[in-house]
Amino acid sequence: MSDRTLAGCRVLVVGASAGIGRAMAIRAVKEGADVLMAARRADRLEEACAEAGGGHAVPADIRADADCDRLMEAVRDRLGRIDVLVSCVGVAPMRLLADTTAADWHRVFDTNVVATHRLLRACLPSLAPRAMVLCLSSESVRQPRTALAAYATSKAALERLIEGWRAEHPELRLTRVTVGATFPTEFGDGFEAGLLTRALNDWSARGLAQAEFMAPEEVADVLNGVIAAACRYPGVCVDDLTVRSPSPVVGTFGGAIDEALND
Repeated sequence: MSDRTLAGCRVLVVGASAGIGRAMAIRAVKEGADVLMAARRADRLEEACAEAGGGHAVPADIRADADCDRLMEAVRDRLGRIDVLVSCVGVAPMRLLADTTAADWHRVFDTNVVATHRLLRACLPSLAPRAMVLCLSSESVRQPRTALAAYATSKAALERLIEGWRAEHPELRLTRVTVGATFPTEFGDGFEAGLLTRALNDWSARGLAQAEFMAPEEVADVLNGVIAAACRYPGVCVDDLTVRSPSPVVGTFGGAIDEALND
């Protein structure tokens, strides 16, 4: 198993400036892959490339057609073809449904669904035969959580989108990756503390909150390992993959969350 790395693979990671995407891109570079890292924040991408000791940074917002076109130019110039495409883009407004506005819905769907479709459509001519395409989804699709209904709905739509692409392009290997609670990431940076505490306590009461979170680097190591193994066998497709913490469910969070937010 030790020889199963991404060495020699041409990899595009979109959403590479933070969290799991960043960790996957950095590890791929260190394993010897030719990696193009894309995200909106140029400074964070440069930091990731510096930490990895390589890779190519391409600032791009895939919600914009012009940015997608520029990203594809970089793919053609830097990679030629794509063996592995990883999409980690996503936003999650924390709102009770009664407070969720039309603007919130448009933003979450434009980012989590439409932008991913735009990315896949733009990458299609550059994907190598039997290329692997991984799109990150969420356990909240099947485990509804208070104040994250818009996010979960968009991820459910993303999963149907993946199935549609898989049906129309069976030559590609599309993988839905269902991800459980992971920390630290920037997922909840904009969450209001009071609502977050209320939501976490409700999730816990319904058996949806675990005592330990996964680290982004741990998730990245697992995903990169699966990708590396599958790349050796182009006749094998991993349709669905779930990564989650095996830790037990915890009780109410209460002051522990407030303390963590104030650290």
